[in-house]
This record gives sequence, C-alpha cells and structure tokens, in this order.
Amino acid sequence: MIRAGKIDLTILGAMQVNMFGDLANWFLPGKVKGMGGAMDLVSQPHRTKVVVTMEHVDKKGRPKIVKDCAFPLTGFRCVSRIITDLAVFDVDFDKGLTLIEKSKDTTVEEIKEKTGAPFEVSSSLKDMED
Repeated sequence: MIRAGKIDLTILGAMQVNMFGDLANWFLPGKVKGMGGAMDLVSQPHRTKVVVTMEHVDKKGRPKIVKDCAFPLTGFRCVSRIITDLAVFDVDFDKGLTLIEKSKDTTVEEIKEKTGAPFEVSSSLKDMED
C-alpha cells in the first residue's frame, strides 16, 4: 500500500536519525543482519510522510538523534517527524530539528543532554515552560 502510494504515512523504527532527516535503520556495522526492507518505503518522501518512532538513546545511553549518522543510510532527507520516549521533533530538511512536544516528566534540558544534535524549541512549548 505504501509502495504503491495509496497511503501517505510511513512509520518506521530507526537506529539513528540525523538533524536533517537522514535515516539509518538497515545495518549495524559488525552485525550480519540489520532491520532491512525500508529503503523503498522512504525513497519518495514527497509521496509519503515518514515518521520515526524510537527510544531517545541506545542501550549504552548514546543519542539516536545525531548531527551525522554513523551507520549506513537507509534514506536521505526523508524523515519529517521523530517520536521518542522523551520528545517529539519536527524535521525541516534544510533548517533541522524543532522540539514540539516533550513527555510530562522530562525537561528541555534533559532532552538537550540526550540529543546529539542541536534543535530549536517551538514557541508553543516555550510558552508552556515559562
């Protein structure tokens, strides 16, 4: 359905997403198999909105939202929204990340500490923080 363009939303997991919407979710260096199967789903981001859902950090506490992906890319400039256990970011392919929501028990400072890329904070979220 997604490949045929009949559904305009793709929701995927990821190992890393960079600040401009590049996605790495198919191959872990040093491992024989990766997640796979998503390259064609994200190859046409103008036809489908791509949303990534994942934990904010990996098992070792390293950010999964990064300036530059260290893993091989699945898609280039394809992710338009990132949803994690801590926050929700909109992605502008040219300008980068904007934090639009956070979990109720998380501060913006904690999100900054656990995010490996710079981001703006939406004005509506700033108003709630004040």
